[in-house]
Amino acid sequence: MSILNIARREVARDRSSRTEAELNLIPLIDIMSVMVAFLLVYSADVEVIQNSKGVEVPQSVAEALPKHSVVVMITKEQLFVQGELVANVGDIHNAQATLIPSLRAVLERPMSTDPAATEEVVDISSREITVMGDKDLPYDVVKKVMATCTAANYGKISLAVMRKEQPASVARLESA
Repeated sequence: MSILNIARREVARDRSSRTEAELNLIPLIDIMSVMVAFLLVYSADVEVIQNSKGVEVPQSVAEALPKHSVVVMITKEQLFVQGELVANVGDIHNAQATLIPSLRAVLERPMSTDPAATEEVVDISSREITVMGDKDLPYDVVKKVMATCTAANYGKISLAVMRKEQPASVARLESA
């Protein structure tokens, strides 16, 4: 026997002893469909507002969900309206005036998310604004922002908060 024949037999034996690996995709598809259904169910009741990097929103136990409105975001250092920089918090805090002129000028412009701004007759009670401020802000800054929103003819002012987790009640546990 030659070395070439021995090598051929060795290769043939290796090929016959190997089993073909196959990937079964059915369980993977089942898992993915369950994950999609889970995400659809649990993401339908959430409203996403602007990026709140730098803002730690206070918690609340309120049940009512906010409506789409103009968003005023107050970080620890700056004031934004719909993502546009309006003023510095230090300047607002040190100012003697109760109204913020730069904020009022921005709020009096027509906003794209404000359906009442396109109407000829503006009903003050129908204009909504959401103030999203850091929970450690001085109260006088928030008060000045809210006063300016009122002066700019916004009738409904909401304060953005995170829904606080509530412990399970005993009645709910007993009925389950």
